[in-house]
Amino acid sequence: MATYKVTVATGDMVEAGTNNSISITLVGSYGESRQTTVSFFFLPGKEKSLSVHCGQDLGPIVLIRLHKWRLFLEDAWFCKDVRVTAPNGTLYRFPCYQWLEGVTTVEVREGSGKKLVDDKLQILKEHRHRELAARQEAYRWKNFAQGWPRCLNVDSIFELDSNIQFSRIRANNFTGFLIFQGASHFLSGFLLRRSSWNSLDEMRTIFSRTQGRDIVPEYVAKHWQEDDFFGYQFLNGNNPIIIHRCTTLPLKFPVTPEMVAGSLRGGTDLGKELQEGRIFILDYKVLEDIPSDTIHGRQQYVAALLCLLHQGTDGLLRPIAIQLSQTPGPHSPIFLPSDDEWDWLLAKTWVRNADFYSHQLLTHLLRTHLFGEVFAIATLRHLPTCHPLFKLLMPHFHFTLHINTLARSVLINQGGLIDKGSGVTYEGLLLVVQRGLEQVTYTSLCLPDDIRHRGMSHVPNYHYRDDGMSLWEAIESFVTGIVTFYYGGDAAVSGDTELQAWVMDIFTNGFLGRTSSGIPSSLQTVVELIKFLTMVMFTCSAQHAAVNNGQYDLGAFVPNAPSSMHHPPPSEKGRAFLQHFLDTIPEVATTANILVALILLSSQLKDRRLLGQYPEEWFTEAEPRRLIRAFQGRLEEIRDQIEERNHLAELRYNYLNPLETENSISI
Repeated sequence: MATYKVTVATGDMVEAGTNNSISITLVGSYGESRQTTVSFFFLPGKEKSLSVHCGQDLGPIVLIRLHKWRLFLEDAWFCKDVRVTAPNGTLYRFPCYQWLEGVTTVEVREGSGKKLVDDKLQILKEHRHRELAARQEAYRWKNFAQGWPRCLNVDSIFELDSNIQFSRIRANNFTGFLIFQGASHFLSGFLLRRSSWNSLDEMRTIFSRTQGRDIVPEYVAKHWQEDDFFGYQFLNGNNPIIIHRCTTLPLKFPVTPEMVAGSLRGGTDLGKELQEGRIFILDYKVLEDIPSDTIHGRQQYVAALLCLLHQGTDGLLRPIAIQLSQTPGPHSPIFLPSDDEWDWLLAKTWVRNADFYSHQLLTHLLRTHLFGEVFAIATLRHLPTCHPLFKLLMPHFHFTLHINTLARSVLINQGGLIDKGSGVTYEGLLLVVQRGLEQVTYTSLCLPDDIRHRGMSHVPNYHYRDDGMSLWEAIESFVTGIVTFYYGGDAAVSGDTELQAWVMDIFTNGFLGRTSSGIPSSLQTVVELIKFLTMVMFTCSAQHAAVNNGQYDLGAFVPNAPSSMHHPPPSEKGRAFLQHFLDTIPEVATTANILVALILLSSQLKDRRLLGQYPEEWFTEAEPRRLIRAFQGRLEEIRDQIEERNHLAELRYNYLNPLETENSISI
């Protein structure tokens, strides 16, 4: 007779318990136990202990079966984990972290990370195969739009598997927050006003003081007209990846030395500044010929513009020339800081409008949300739960499939918030993302490579770069430890067929098989694997935080991030004035609509998990758990460095503070 001590733990969510019957079967390498009842009643956050008696020693316990059945009403159960102590004292841990619904049997592997080649028992190979077959049936690809990354084949959040849906507390928080904010603005009358703002000061009245988040918007309202702040935002604003060092002016942007001589502060000229790397360019060619929409019956306009910036002797970036089209000529003048105040301010506001589209559709939606979903689906389809890379990556996809499905229902759908509140048509929105995907490169997704490629390594006050590099290196160090623990060398990487299928799925369905992107379709070495995994984890955590968390801060004051423009780009100088400016930027109702979305998108909802927090203990071996603790320690050091820098700063850059950076794209 062999007796096994078993402890079954229920998750601590309010709804995790059940009054259905749960029983267990132990499966060892020598045989299996009889099905043994655990309990007919489970409370959230509690454990049940029992003894399982067997006629003989089962050998090493390799998996368990959890059986759920009901007498009367269905009551889903969330199993946290199971621990089994063998007669010889060996402890086996079975991380579960999933819902059991209906009358079902779920098999759970022992928690050690195992690649396919590591499995010697036929029963484990068969379990692996069955799990992936079921996942590939459950998580299928579909096209949302031509030329976009493919997405999960569901039409609403109600079709999602329970294990990837929002928790109840988060779902209630999300829904309540949206209703509350919408009602607040509605009661204030903003959503009903289809007229222009009466003044620049009146725009401040829409800030949401209920959240205590008006400090940065007030700063923006005070400084948005200043060239220094305009330049600062392309380093540390919502879209810090579009700026490039410019060493040769493109022919389509014929800025002459005489035009900008007054902006370069004497003792130098444009040629010298270009040669010495102090000139930078913003190019929004992706917006060229994008169809514009109407809002409340009024035609909107889009400009595919160019902007030149200069790094002064004080290290600050300032705009020195703006052309509101890709085609120079008498009807596309180059606007300069020396122009009339309203001409220059309107030109800069056109840049902010172009950046709104670039940020929302490409930097935010495409490069974090859509790619994060691709990474998540490929992981579910090709890496079984026991695979070490599944254990590493799954926390970084927490709630991603839910939030993206929701976005396709209310945000980026035809008639959704972006469609109704922006100046491009729905077809235009689709086209911008399609063009954006065609331009994505592997280099641009890997922060160290991207910084070098854009020539931004030595620009001062580039906090996105500095904080981002700290987080990239911390993630890379953690990934290196995990990969070298589970992969003995390059042959183990190239020979991992599940890993290779995973990468190919990402290449095919995320990047549409475009080899010119440089996105790998296979991984042959340990070094290649570490880089790719670091990119995935950075994209889903730090990069999303950097381009998401400041949306309300920097967009609440509408002239700083206008979502639409009611008048065409000026074709001559000397025609701009205050009322024309107020009539060009979004009117009150559109501002309110967009602001509701921005508040929600940059919110800190309940049940969030910060970078490095792993409440679900997928790894059971000592070394991965040590690596997690080391990773968490490094994140604390980065947090302290950022907070020390921010302490005396008038405008804090906190979007990459580990205290503000989530593990996953969940909002």
